[in-house]
Formats: sequence, structure tokens, C-alpha cells
Amino acid sequence: MQFQKTPGWLDWYADPSKPKFQLPPGSVDAHCHVFGPGAQFPFAPERKYTPCDASKQQLFALRDHLGFARNVIVQATCHGADNRAMVDACLAAGDKARGIATVKRSVTDEELQQLHAAGVRGVRFNFVKRLVDFTPKDELMEIAGRIAKLGWHVVIYFEAVDLPELWDFFTALPTTVVVDHMGRPDVSKPVDGPEFELFLKFMREHANVWSKVSCPERLSVTGPKALNGEQHAYQDVVPFARRVIEEFPDRVLWGTDWPHPNLKDHMPDDGLLVDFIPQIATTAELQQKLLVDNPMRLYWPSNELA
Repeated sequence: MQFQKTPGWLDWYADPSKPKFQLPPGSVDAHCHVFGPGAQFPFAPERKYTPCDASKQQLFALRDHLGFARNVIVQATCHGADNRAMVDACLAAGDKARGIATVKRSVTDEELQQLHAAGVRGVRFNFVKRLVDFTPKDELMEIAGRIAKLGWHVVIYFEAVDLPELWDFFTALPTTVVVDHMGRPDVSKPVDGPEFELFLKFMREHANVWSKVSCPERLSVTGPKALNGEQHAYQDVVPFARRVIEEFPDRVLWGTDWPHPNLKDHMPDDGLLVDFIPQIATTAELQQKLLVDNPMRLYWPSNELA
């Protein structure tokens, strides 16, 4: 099947630089995607965007180029609840990948078991209104209750301004809860202002809540331009990510977000994104927790590796 990309779609960076920052051995890219290829895994009819193809082979080549050992592959909204592309990538990676699925209430226990066998360890609930149609909260809560029995967790994607209205639902979830991209804070507002403080309170009061400190390229207002050398790219995001890492060092994850869907103004160099890590995780101990210990504990627990 032939798919026409959304007009103005930015393709991923084809020749990323080699990071200067050497990742700790065993590092995990805990947030990335595969798109199609559309001819093999068609995009969902209800999708809000049509991406470029981004295959498992290209993802694994990036993993090796950047120096990661493993990936967590998150179901992309352009595939809806058809998890075949993500599952295919997980199976092809052997034990080097885990998956996050999107499922509907109609999913059977047998289908959940098949996803588990393929490496899926969580489901994603998306509350970003421009990306998905609204799913009733009772349906999501029913799904959360079912996947909790498998030891899975829930990944939530939302925007900072919507946290107050979603608070009661999020805090009632019966699983570990992983927030994508720090709940998309408005980094033009103060890091100690009320909006971001509410997010920190959310994590502080609920020990089951984790956060990905990823996607500076999505959150930044100042952008990728180096002010005084490369280390200054996305500088306005640094205080937010650093605050989360330093307060909750055992509940943070990091990922590339490759192939960076729906970016409008620039496509990041994945090598430079890796070089951003030591600015937000400023010690070897914090880097080890962020990149190795935390994702391994969540996605490859010792009882599974035994």
C-alpha cells in the first residue's frame, strides 16, 4: 500500500553525529518508535498524521551507532491499536527490546499474553488532543486493571496545562505510571512556577509515578542552536529535566524519541541529543541510574533475567 506523507513532514536525521558523551555500558534508549514500513504494516485509518517509514533495521542501526544496548519501543499513534510493527521489531531484537502497546477494551487475555511473550511490558494512554480521539476514562481504567495482573505499567502522554483535570484519574491507576517527556512543561515559564511545581508534587506524592526526561527538541523555545558551543543546545529545558532527575533519581528514564514524529521546525541530530544527557544528569551515578539501572529494573527485572 502506498501512503502519502503528511505535507511538510520532516524525515529523521539520516546521518547523526557520533556522540562525544560515552554512554554507560548497558544503556537503554527507553523511548523510540517504528513507523511501518507502510507497505508491510499499514498505518491506521483513524491516524492524525502519516509519517515517513522508519524501520526496525534503521532503529537498530541507530542504537548501535549511538552506543545503546537496548530499546523500549513505544507504539506510535499513527498505528492506532494495531501493534504488529512494534511487536515485529521487539521479536527481531531478541532480548534487546521491550515494547509499549496501545490496546482497546476488546483485547482478549490471549492477545495480552501474546504481547507479553513478545516483550510488551506496558500500555500507553494518550491525552494529547491533537494526536488522538478521546477514550472514555472508564475504558482506560478497565484496561489498566487487566494489565496490572501481568506486571505491566501505564505510560501517559499529556500536556502540562491538562494535569489538574487528569489528576484524579492518574492517581487512581493501579500500576506504575510513566509520564512521557515530563508532562510537556512550558519551559518559557519559571521552573519553580506553579505549573511545573504541580508536576513535581504529582511525583512527590505518588511513589508509583516515573518520568521520562526526554525530548528537549519538543519542549525547547530557544531551539537547537548552540549559543556558545554545542553544549548550549536546548538550554532552556535543562533546569526542568535536572530538577526531576535530582529529586527523583530512581524514577527517571531517557529516550531519543526517534524518529521524532510531528516535529515542525527542525529535526534533531540524535548524536547531539545523547550529548545533552550529561547536562541534565550531571554525575556518573545519576547517569548510571537514568540510562541503565532504572530502565533495567522496570523493563528487564532480575526475576525475568534469572
